[in-house]
Order: sequence, then C-alpha cells, then structure tokens
Amino acid sequence: MQGWKKGVKMRLQNMFKKTGERENPVRKGRLRRRPEAPEGLLKKCNKCGAAILSEEVINGAYICPKCHGYFRVPAYKRIEMIADEGSFEEWDMDLDGMDGPPDPLQFKGYSEKIKKLREQTGLKEAVVTGRVKINGKQAVIGVCDGRFMMASMGYAVGEKITRAVERATNENLPVILFTCSGGARMQEGIISLMQMEKTSAALKRHSDAGLLYVTVLTDPTTGGVTASFAMLGDIIIAEPQALIGFAGPRVIEQTIGEKLPEGFQRAEFLLEHGFVDQIVKRENMKPVLGRILKMHDHVHPDCRKGKEIRKSDRTEPVQKAGMTEKKAGKKAAEQEPWSEKSLTAWERVCRSRSKERPVGKDYIDILFEDFVELHGDRYYRDDPAIIGGIAYFQGICVTVIAQAKGRTTKENLERNFAMPSPEGYRKARRLMKQAEKFHRPVINFVDTPGAFCGMEAEERGQGEAIARNLFELSGLKVPVLSVVIGEGGSGGALALAVADEVWMLENSVYSVLSPEGFASILWKDSTKAAQAAKVMRLTAADLKEMGIVEKVFAEPEHFTAETMSNIADELEKNIEGYLEEYTNKDIQELVDSRYERFRRM
Repeated sequence: MQGWKKGVKMRLQNMFKKTGERENPVRKGRLRRRPEAPEGLLKKCNKCGAAILSEEVINGAYICPKCHGYFRVPAYKRIEMIADEGSFEEWDMDLDGMDGPPDPLQFKGYSEKIKKLREQTGLKEAVVTGRVKINGKQAVIGVCDGRFMMASMGYAVGEKITRAVERATNENLPVILFTCSGGARMQEGIISLMQMEKTSAALKRHSDAGLLYVTVLTDPTTGGVTASFAMLGDIIIAEPQALIGFAGPRVIEQTIGEKLPEGFQRAEFLLEHGFVDQIVKRENMKPVLGRILKMHDHVHPDCRKGKEIRKSDRTEPVQKAGMTEKKAGKKAAEQEPWSEKSLTAWERVCRSRSKERPVGKDYIDILFEDFVELHGDRYYRDDPAIIGGIAYFQGICVTVIAQAKGRTTKENLERNFAMPSPEGYRKARRLMKQAEKFHRPVINFVDTPGAFCGMEAEERGQGEAIARNLFELSGLKVPVLSVVIGEGGSGGALALAVADEVWMLENSVYSVLSPEGFASILWKDSTKAAQAAKVMRLTAADLKEMGIVEKVFAEPEHFTAETMSNIADELEKNIEGYLEEYTNKDIQELVDSRYERFRRM
C-alpha cells in the first residue's frame, strides 16, 4: 500500500494533463496518458498548481497546505465548519425549480443538466438553508454551493433564500449568508433576474424589523448575486483573496481592451475601497461570527441596561504607585479642570497637538472591550483617518468611533494626520445609522485639525458628507456622546460632535478653524497665531463657561498613553453615569433635548 502511494506521488506531474474523451487513445501516433490515480484521491490547487491528497484538503478546512490558497467548500461541509455540532436544522430541502416556473425558456439540455448535477452532488439546488447555532447563538444560515451550476441564481435559489429570510424575520433571528456564485442563471432568463429583487425585498423587511444580516463573500461572488443579497449585509465579511465583483474580469478586459491590475476585484481590493468590513481567515470564521451574533443578541444579559459584568483582564499602561484606583480617580475628580492657570491659550493649542498625547485608539483600547473594527463607507473607500466599530462598555454594547492620529510619522501619513476625507465621514455615518438600527449608544472621540482640504476631497463631496452627518446626528434615535481629546478643528470636528453632551480634556481645543487660519484670514498674518488663540476662546475652560461643552477633565502635566490611567478612570465613571441617564430616556425626549441643546446656541 505504501509503495502504491509513493508511486502515485512520483507521477503527479502527469496527473492533470488533458486526456481526450474519445474511445481511441491513440492520437498522432502517441499514446495519451490517463490520470494515474483513482478518481477523487487528489485535488489540484488552482492557485499554485500543486496536487494534494483530497483527505488532506478536507481535514485542513479546504486550504492548500502548500500555498494556503482556498478551495471552494461544499455547502454541508461549510455548515459543519461553522455550526455547533448537531445544531443544523435544514429547511426547504425538497424545494427545486419545478416548484416554480418549470424551465421557463425551455432551454435545450437544461433539465437534463439539473438532473445530472443532483445525482453528482446530492443537492436539489445550489443553496442550502436552515437554522443553526454558532457558539450557542441561533441564526438562520444559507450557503451557496459552487458545484451546482456555479451556484447561479435561478428560481429555486432565490426562493429558498427568500423563504429563509422571511422565516428569520418571523422568528426574530439574524441571517448569515455565505455567497459563492457566477451570478444569474442564464437558462432561466428573466425569471432569474427577478430573484435579485425578491431576495432584496425580503431582506429589506428583515432589516426594518431591526434584525442583523451578515454576508460572507467567498470565491467567486459575481453578477446578480453581488448586485443583490451579497452586498446588503449590515456587516460584510470576505474570505482572503475572494473574487468579488459585478462584471467578471474577462468581461471587463474585453470591454475596455486593457489588462486589469493584479488584485483587482479581490477581497483586499474591496476592503480598501470601502465595500467590506473585514477579511476573515477561514479558521477564524466561526469565532468571529459567534462574537458578532453575541453583540447583536438583544436578550443577552451582557447587553442589558445597567448589567455589570466582570471586565476582562487588561494591562494598564502604567502602574499607579502609592495609591489605589479609587483614590487616583477621586484625586482627579477633585482637581479643578482648568487648574493650570499659567498656561496660555496658545500653549494649550500646542499641548493638544503634542505627538506624545494619547490618540483615539488608546481610548478605545483602555475604555472598551472586545472591539470589532468595521471598515468602509460602502461607496468609495475605507478612510484610515476614522476608526469605528462595535465594543462592550461595562457589558453594554456600544458603537465607538474615533478620529485617528498616528504615533509615528509613518502612521500619521497613513491616517492623513486624522484629517478625514468624505468617505471617512460617510463611514462614521454608516456606523452611527447601524447603531440606531440595533439600539446601541454612540461614543465619539474627536481629534482632528479639520476635514481634509484637497481637490479630490472636493470632487467627492466633502461639504455634503459633513452636512449629511450633522443632519443625521441631530435626529439619531440613540444616545450620542462626544469627547474632544485633542484638536477639535472646525466642521471636521463638528461632524462627530453633534451629541447629547460634549466633553473636553483640559488641554484640548475646539474652534471654528485653526489659530493660524484665523490669523491668516482676519489679519493676513499667520504668525499671529498665538494672539489669535487668545481671541478665539477655544480652550476647554472658555467653552465650558460659554455652555458649548458640559464637562472638562483634568490632565496630568506630562500627558501620554502611559500616564492616561487616571483620566481613563474618570472618563469611565462619567460615561457610566451618562449611559445610565440617557439610555433610560424616551426616544422623542432624547432627540428633542439634543435639538434644544443646539437651539440655545
């Protein structure tokens, strides 16, 4: 037996050569070789070309052990990889195309092909649907199977998905769909096209019911599936290197007469361009989905108002020498917020811009747990100048968004020095509207010199993007808290600061524009920035006195990520109080009070 296996491996180079279908094996005087191993023993990786034992592929989550490329996963195997053992309950397993318009085009050979595929795959159609548990959380699942006509969407596929979504809506369950498709099923003509609207309409009703929809895009997801249920998820996940697009690469190349760049339409390309929230490796898919389901489980005790749970262990940036946490917090609370009277307005501006000052991600790391970052505006790009996602705050599910400065020059260049582009504000708005749908409070951290000023930003509608944020935030039906942690520059800051309350750190600033810009416009001399800072009344003390902000928090003299523990304690205590007050407010009262807050100014 071992010798036979060795012989098979030695002849692998001959395994995948084309073999003619004719009975006569002789062609041009040469004997054509047939595959030299039993059918099904080996699989060929389309990425690296290696031949791998099928058993090794199956046991390895359908991942090539040579290049780590992904094989397509049969539907039932995918469910086995995702679902808790024994939890899958299949729905509509006998539904097929004959339940709808039978062979609407009477396309030659179509019925015979369907019959043959059923025998080969054991499937009635190209999608399997049902109910599962993932890490104990119930969900409705649908998995497309590329072995069945490349999971093209005909009547049966559209009907099974629609029925699954409708049942999920009736039973108040989230939906997870794994997509893999070549698009519409051409053999069913216009009937196939109608499935795009049918599935989308069912998902609209599911969304209106306030329920979660997650799509997982696998290779390939194209055509009418991409242009319908694949891209409608509240959260969109993709497997690495998955091909995702409307028109296929070959169609595009034929149309434009050009070779497409490497990586075009791959998952990483879509992440960069704002259409995917995360790329998740196959081995991590179940825990990621489980966490997302938990965070959207409205009845989970961890998400109930006021429910206290033990925080996970976290490493504090610095040990508090000589005092307990409670004493440290009390000392910070007793300090007058603007205690350093000797600092000028310009000196506070300089401190707000300090490279050593904690940045948005520091506050997310120290104040929140289980942060799940989400990406993209769903229109054009993911803007690294804004970080956003879902997290726990003392067991309460919240949406947290931060304008993100970097720690190094390289990081600042990557994040454009926290100057968001239009897509950054659109990403923030998408996440805030998502929070509204799922009844999550929103906590924003403001730290930007201002919105990015550039030709491309204007071309993509910078003003409209900011205006739309102001419009939506004013009426957002969940609590909104904004904390200015550094620079609060102009409309770029206000786009994240239309809130029930606005808080500031002692040496943060918030103004109509930078002191340099103010001096340049009004005095035609940017060197008078220090004088302008004094005139502008942009410090936390000034703004508290004017009623622009509700709270100011003292800072240590040398304020860094290593010395922020006391401030984090104070913020934590005050955020807890804020959530207790505002989550108990009637929605209309909440919206009206936010309106009146700005109406008074």
